[in-house]
Amino acid sequence: QVQLVESGGGVVQPAGSLRLSCMAPGFALKYYTMAWFRQAPGKEREAVSCISSVEGSTYYPDSLTGRFIISRDNDKNAVYLQMNNLVPDDPAVYYCATDLRDWVPCRSQDFRSWGQGTQVTVSS
Repeated sequence: QVQLVESGGGVVQPAGSLRLSCMAPGFALKYYTMAWFRQAPGKEREAVSCISSVEGSTYYPDSLTGRFIISRDNDKNAVYLQMNNLVPDDPAVYYCATDLRDWVPCRSQDFRSWGQGTQVTVSS
């Protein structure tokens, strides 16, 4: 298990942008696949994006491709999610996750370490 701490959530206007951060103090995340998931009230948790450890390969569901960008800074033990052109379907609690493996399918059931989540709200 590793402690993951998300930040950067908040209230943004439609079409606005937010950048979420996920940190793991004292833990080298560079060896592991990292992921962002989200869960809105009454809905199942869904994958937002995953990034592998070695090659930095990324995954996005078709619905988010082009608006969200995942990145990692291995020197800072951090993973980021740049969210652009936010729309009314985007509000949710966003979670950072890892499973301490170099490659993990981008499915919530495959991740065992989770952050506490950060709330994203889209409102005019």
